Amino acid sequence: MIVGRREAWTGRLFLVALMAVTIIPFVSLFVTALHPSGSYPLGLQWPDDPQWGNFAEAFRVSNMSALLESSALIVAGVVPVALLLGTMAGFAIGHLRIAGRRALFLLFVFGLTLPYEGIVTPLYYQIRDLGLLNTRWAIILPLIGLFMPFAVFWMRAHFINVPDEISEAAEMDGASVWQQFWRIHVPLAMPAISSLAILMFLWSWNQFLLAIVLVDDPAKRTMAGALGAFQGQWGTNIPLLCAGSLLILAPTLLVFLVFQRRFVAALLQGSVKG
Repeated sequence: MIVGRREAWTGRLFLVALMAVTIIPFVSLFVTALHPSGSYPLGLQWPDDPQWGNFAEAFRVSNMSALLESSALIVAGVVPVALLLGTMAGFAIGHLRIAGRRALFLLFVFGLTLPYEGIVTPLYYQIRDLGLLNTRWAIILPLIGLFMPFAVFWMRAHFINVPDEISEAAEMDGASVWQQFWRIHVPLAMPAISSLAILMFLWSWNQFLLAIVLVDDPAKRTMAGALGAFQGQWGTNIPLLCAGSLLILAPTLLVFLVFQRRFVAALLQGSVKG
């Protein structure tokens, strides 16, 4: 019993320490953003006269409305297509048991090992040859391809555990494979699909490297990608830079707070055996 209490208190202290390490940087950003523009605050010192207008100023000078629109367009172009293709491929590999499925699945698993940094140079030349540089398509199309390995891996983990009897019963009722997929398996897979959609939304919204390398116009990048241009322009104005950073982080934090339970389910879903 004593050992159990020690383990419980150790776990609680560890969680408190982890929470503090996670929250303190955001608190520091927030406190710094409230200092007078052009000042150099030290530590977590609360300002005598909080400058709440720094957030409005950062929103204005960073053209945040255009960045929100650009990020929304990129997410709208990536997530639905990647979800559809990933779900269909995961269904084919995990449930239909198509010929060569193991080799095909290993190919997708291999894609999980490819870092963005390792393919960004050839990707740049390919996008340039297609005439898509400095357009949102330069971010949308590569992200769809880069998300495929994880999306297929994720959805296969769900479909491989679906009993074959479900499809056999539907087939006896005259349902085609396409009808089985849309009318039976997709509704059953909605928890996995919605969790995957949240993850891909966060990854698309926070995409930085591709946005910086493939798009020169900050107004056509993601919000995270535009942070580089904002930092280059206002890097010496620390409070304004912190205010802009918090505004860029706000949509991601809002999505996490609203869908936190689904986000936790998304992390646990990856542990499904298959």
